[in-house]
Amino acid sequence: MNKRSFIAMLAAAAFAVATGGMAMAETTKSKPADVRTGHAEVNGVSYYYEIRGEGEPLLLLHGGLGSIDMFGPMLPALSKGRQVIAVDLYGHGRTALTERKMSLVDMGDDMAGLLKTLGYEKFDVMGYSMGGGVAFRLAVQHPGMVRRLVLVSTGYAQDGFYPEMLPMQAQVGAGMAEMMKPTPMYQAYAAVAPKVEDFPKLLDRMGEMMRTPYDWADDVKTLKMPVMLAYGDSDMYRPEHIVKFYQLLGGGLRDAGWMRETMSQNRLAIIPNRTHYDVFFAPELAAMALPFLNGETKVKTWDEQVKAAQ
Repeated sequence: MNKRSFIAMLAAAAFAVATGGMAMAETTKSKPADVRTGHAEVNGVSYYYEIRGEGEPLLLLHGGLGSIDMFGPMLPALSKGRQVIAVDLYGHGRTALTERKMSLVDMGDDMAGLLKTLGYEKFDVMGYSMGGGVAFRLAVQHPGMVRRLVLVSTGYAQDGFYPEMLPMQAQVGAGMAEMMKPTPMYQAYAAVAPKVEDFPKLLDRMGEMMRTPYDWADDVKTLKMPVMLAYGDSDMYRPEHIVKFYQLLGGGLRDAGWMRETMSQNRLAIIPNRTHYDVFFAPELAAMALPFLNGETKVKTWDEQVKAAQ
C-alpha cells in the first residue's frame, strides 16, 4: 500500500472517531460542569487528565493519535456509577511531547506515577488500542495497583496484526504530516495540542514505536487480576491471536463445567459488526465492560431458571 492510501485509511479511522457521537474537537468545548481537569508532572511529562463521576476509580486510556475525546460517546455510561480518570497519553491531546521516545513500557510506569500523584492506590483500568497496550504494561509492571483490567482491541505481540498491516505501520512518519492536515485526525489534534507544530514529530515517534518488534506472551501469563479482552469481529488483530491471548490468560482451555466450576476468571468479548476503528464507541462495549469491572459474575443456572419458571 502506498503512502497516500495509508493516509486515506488513517483518515477513515479518524472520521469514525470524529463522528462517533460528536466531533472530537467539538467535545472539548462542551465538557460537563462537574468534570475536574488538570495537569500533573510525571517522569518529566506534564500529563493532562480529566476526572468525572463518583464511585470506584476507573482509569481510561485512549488509542493512538487520539485523545480522551475519543470516548465522548461512552463517558456518560462509564461515569454513571464510576469515577473515571481519563488521561491524554504522552504526546497526544493536551499532553505535550518531550525529548523522550514513545514507549508503552514507559507510559505504563507513567500511569502508575500519575495515579499515585492523584491519590489512587488501587483502581480498574480500561484501554483501547495503544491505550490498551499502556494498560497492559501498567498491569504487568504495577500489578498491585490494578484491580480489574479491560483491554479493547489490544494485542500482546507484533505478529498479532494481519501481515499487510505491518508495512502500513512502518510508513508512519513526519513525511505524512502535510497530507494529513485536511483529516479530522489532524484537526482534532490541532484543536487541543499545546504545540501544534509537534504533529510531524509525533508521527515520527509513533512510527518508530510501531516498527519495534515485541512479544509479551510471557508477561501475559503473569497477570493475576481478572482481565476482559474485547474486539470487533472485523478487527485488525487476527482471530488466532485473539484466541491465543485468551488462552495465555487461562481462558478457552477447557469446558467450564455444568456448574461453571472450571470457568476462568477472565472474559473474551467479540462485538459483532465492529472494526478496530469503531469498536471503542460501540454501546455494547460499556454494557459488557461495566458488569465485569463491578465484579458481577453471578448468572442463573439452568436449575434456577427452571425453578423460577415453575
